[in-house]
Order: sequence, then structure tokens, then C-alpha cells
Amino acid sequence: MVDGRGMAGNPAGETAKPEGGRGFGVQLIYDALKSDILELRLQPGAGLDETRLSERFLMSRTPVREALVRLVAEGLATTLPNRNTIVAPIDFANLPVYFDALTLMYRVTTRLAALKRTEADLARLREGQALFSEAVRAADAAAMIATNRDFHVAIAEAGRNRYYTDLFTRLLDEGRRILRVYYSSFDDHLPDPYVAEHDEMIDAIAARDAAAAEAIAGRHARQIVGQLQTFLASGTAGAAISLEG
Repeated sequence: MVDGRGMAGNPAGETAKPEGGRGFGVQLIYDALKSDILELRLQPGAGLDETRLSERFLMSRTPVREALVRLVAEGLATTLPNRNTIVAPIDFANLPVYFDALTLMYRVTTRLAALKRTEADLARLREGQALFSEAVRAADAAAMIATNRDFHVAIAEAGRNRYYTDLFTRLLDEGRRILRVYYSSFDDHLPDPYVAEHDEMIDAIAARDAAAAEAIAGRHARQIVGQLQTFLASGTAGAAISLEG
């Protein structure tokens, strides 16, 4: 059990004593490791040793193992043939293919949302954009990643094609660490015009202007891809993330 002294070796700081039994402990470990992975404090390819994590969190290996299973299911960790678990590598060689798929899904889902959205969908999008804008103002990269993901999933769901929604959700989830690099390229201060593009998408969806919605979403995706390509090519990102992960 955690005794309230905090997590040994945890760069994120103190950890509260779990009060809700093993399930709470699993959630605590999962949340801490997920944050470390998304914030790149745990590099791609880094080992996730159950014994060391048990010592870090002052818990038995059982909740550690359950937390790792959840991370593997989300694609943030990988279990090797020797049964060791590591932080999932980032496949930089396949980024061009990933970017192509991501850009297409931005366009398709936003276009469909303009054709099929309801008033309830619009309310959800506006609420999601408010949360994203708040995260941007706070320069909270973790919150930006989460709210950006939820915003675009909400757009996909407004299009009412579950196959597109499932694919886009998977792409967004797989790209969370890449998005972390994107925000790092702005020192976590995303320029206002890029925040406003979400509002432009909502306006086009509200007007049922499918062509405009698709065009705005395509421009939005291309800006993200272009910024990432420039930042990665500059070598600046190498200080934050292992390109050999």
C-alpha cells in the first residue's frame, strides 16, 4: 500500500495514499505512468519493470501488472516475447503514412459532421472547444492532448459512421505522443490562429457547409503535419524524444 510518502523516483511529485483498495491503486499507477509516457518523461522503448514499479509506488506487483495491461491495451506500452513490458516505440519511419491517414480522417469526419450533425452535437462541440481553449490558455499540454482528442472524436461521432469514428479514434490515440511533440514545438503555447480553427470547424458544421468544413479540417491537419515535419527535421525534438525508440 502507498503510505503517503510519495513515489520514489517519480519526477511528477507526490502521490496521495490510495483509500479505495486495489482498484484505486491500479488507477493511480495507470494515471501516473500514462502521464509519464505522454509527457515523454518515460522515453519510447524504456523498460517498465514490475519489481521497480512496485517499489516506486510502494504497492504489490498485482496492481502494477494490471495497470501495465491497460497501457498495453491503449498502445502506450508493448509486451515483448520475453514477457518484459516496455514503453511503446514510436515508428518514425511510418509517420508519412500515418500523417496521410490522419489528414484524410480529419477531412472525412468533419465533412460528414456538417451533413449529419444535430443541435446536441453542436452543443457538445462547443463545450469541447471551451475545454480545449482553457487548456491552451493554461499551457497545459496534457489537457490539450486530451481535449483535442475528445473534440475531434465528437466531430467524428456527429458524422454517424462508426467505422470512421473507430478508425479516427485509434489514429488520434496512437498519435498522442506525437501531438506532445507538436505542442513542444510551440513551447506549449499554441498560437491563437490554430486554436481558432476549431471554432471555424464548428461554424462550418453548424452551417451544414460540408465543403467548407472539409477544407478547414484539411488545412488544420496539414498545418499540424507541416509543423511536426519541420520540428522533427530540425533535430530539436531529439532532446525530448528518442528517435531510435
